[in-house]
Amino acid sequence: MIEVLVNGERRAVPADATLLELLALLGLDPRVVVVEHNRKIVRRPELGGQHLAPDDAIELVHFVGGG
Repeated sequence: MIEVLVNGERRAVPADATLLELLALLGLDPRVVVVEHNRKIVRRPELGGQHLAPDDAIELVHFVGGG
C-alpha cells in the first residue's frame, strides 16, 4: 500500500494503482468526474494508464445534476 492525497486527505491505495482504479475504489463514475493528478488535468482515456506514486496529489471534482 502507498499513501496519496485525495482532495487534501491522505488515503491508502494499492501500490501501482491507476487513477481509474482509484475512482473505482472510491465508487466514482469516471464519466462524471474531472481528475487532476499532481496539478495536471487527466483526460478520461488516460485514467487507466496513469499510475499512482507515494504522496501524489489528486483532486477530484464530481458533477451532479439537478435543477
